[in-house]
Amino acid sequence: MSKAHPPELKKYMDKKMSLKLNGGRQVTGILRGFDPFMNLVIDESIEECKDGSKNNIGMVVVRGNSIVMLEALDRI
Repeated sequence: MSKAHPPELKKYMDKKMSLKLNGGRQVTGILRGFDPFMNLVIDESIEECKDGSKNNIGMVVVRGNSIVMLEALDRI
């Protein structure tokens, strides 16, 4: 089995990100860490619900295979 190569996310560290997840979920927060499988540690996370409400969920780990799209909200 081949080794997983780490995603090139170093330039996004400590930047505000928007993540679109499977199931239509969306989370914004600050990228604090990642691994070769693109599991992300997001701090100061806010879950944006479909009804327009927002929930502060603190620090979370987002599994890489549930990420559909990443967008930087801060200037890189």
